[in-house]
Amino acid sequence: MATIISVNAVLVLSGAVLTSFVGVNGLIKRMTLDRILPNYFLKENKKGSTYRILILFFLLCVSVLLVTNGEIGPLAGVYALSFLTVMAFFAIGNILLKIRRARLPRPEYASPISVLIALIAVIVAIYGNIKTKPAYLLTFLTYFFPSILIVTAMLGRKDIMFFIAKILKSTKKSYRKHIIKGERSLNLSINRLTEQQFVFFSKGDDISTLNKVMMYLHENEVTNRIKIVSVLEEYQNPTHQFLSDFDALDRAYPEVDMEYIIEEGQFTPQKVDELSIRWNIPKNFMFISSPGERFSHRVEDLGGVRLIL
Repeated sequence: MATIISVNAVLVLSGAVLTSFVGVNGLIKRMTLDRILPNYFLKENKKGSTYRILILFFLLCVSVLLVTNGEIGPLAGVYALSFLTVMAFFAIGNILLKIRRARLPRPEYASPISVLIALIAVIVAIYGNIKTKPAYLLTFLTYFFPSILIVTAMLGRKDIMFFIAKILKSTKKSYRKHIIKGERSLNLSINRLTEQQFVFFSKGDDISTLNKVMMYLHENEVTNRIKIVSVLEEYQNPTHQFLSDFDALDRAYPEVDMEYIIEEGQFTPQKVDELSIRWNIPKNFMFISSPGERFSHRVEDLGGVRLIL
């Protein structure tokens, strides 16, 4: 296919790479830390740059340029649909937070009606873009569906890996000598995933909240080890009810290695940093439930600690 790439298209691509990489790098790195994308992208060079993310992003930009034949219109159309879709998900996420976590402290507040109006406006804009140029939707879906498949596969990689392991075990004996190395490598990968330890900071939650934590980890993470940590003042002790609930939960999930730890002090970003370094557990593998109004720090101050909603 003979394609003449216009100078304007190259300038648009170069500008997109330079202006968007910082944001995209942070996004992809965060998704990789959360194990939504392969850890392959986390490798850094001597200067601490995640160069594989840069290469991936540049190749994606180049592929969009080639798919759209270097025309400004399709490039703008794909970008518009991507941006509007992100905005729609922002609005949907905001609505879900209002419904499910109304007490979650927020530095900024938008009324439900304003969020709903914004969502409707974005949907109308998406429809208008598709109606005007239906071909742009096909280009957008060409990238959207493979991305969803990759993320879905990563979320279900434990089941996929177990399924592949069973297939390898079911092969005939005459072929097993050729695949035994791959089977061992697969089992090692499964063990590394399941041995990753997670932390849940509990402020004396009842058994229903603790059970939600376990259900979340079972459905969304690949692990069988968790520390449940209470950060208490020197004069404080966990209630007998909480200890009883923990024992009940430990019996309910015998396949999970649960450990209860009491840490003296106050739950602050500094305490999170200290525990992350001491236990060698990344902060993105640490969770909290929704903080109350009296919590003096913003969630983002905790350096990547996740909320279990």
